[in-house]
Amino acid sequence: MAAPTTARRARASSRGASARKPKSNFETWSWYFMRVSGLILIFLALTHFTITHIINDVVDTDAEFVGERWDNPLWRLFDWALLALALLHGVNGVRWSIDDYVTRPGRRAALKALLYSVTGGLFAYGTLVIITYG
Repeated sequence: MAAPTTARRARASSRGASARKPKSNFETWSWYFMRVSGLILIFLALTHFTITHIINDVVDTDAEFVGERWDNPLWRLFDWALLALALLHGVNGVRWSIDDYVTRPGRRAALKALLYSVTGGLFAYGTLVIITYG
């Protein structure tokens, strides 16, 4: 009689395991963000590089070139998306490195505070330039 009880437990535990969903927390979304933003950044960065360095001569890339390009709001949106995704992708990677290699909680908190402050400042300044330029 011991065998049927063991078989029932195995079926019950396998049903419970298959019905259980993985946790959806910040780290999971952070992992997905890195994959999606990385794919989008490949497109944005290669487009930016092609326009700025291949189609146009680097010598001709000056404030006037940027001003003419940014007369079109879609180019401003393109450059803002490149700025935002690159900063967020980078800060997420550095945050993972801090979590992996900085073991002291106080030092980890200080480094993350510095990281977030610098990132916020760069994002605010970059956004201000893209919005108000020209």
